[in-house]
Amino acid sequence: MRIWGLKNCDTCRKAIKELGAAGWEFDVVDVRADGVEYADMQRFFDAFAGALVNKRSTTWRGLDEATRSGDPVQLMLAHPSLMKRPVIEDQGQLTLGWSAETRAQWLDKPA
Repeated sequence: MRIWGLKNCDTCRKAIKELGAAGWEFDVVDVRADGVEYADMQRFFDAFAGALVNKRSTTWRGLDEATRSGDPVQLMLAHPSLMKRPVIEDQGQLTLGWSAETRAQWLDKPA
């Protein structure tokens, strides 16, 4: 399992804590410190489309309209905190966020 997120993101910390307690072993990729490969970000965008862009973030609000209207994949690569998180992947399955549905999906199956 691999988790993409930010080390200071409360939602990511909660997901990491709960997945660890459930016995999952995983690698954590800090999207700001470690970066995200273009191919991975494109895969995430293909899977989640516009839901991947965090339009409620302070980073988004700080961007001008011209920048916001650019290619979302390039925008998230340039500003990793724009990516909603965490993105969790295991055996080709991707999830976004840490909603009750996502928690159930990961925590209700064996690690």
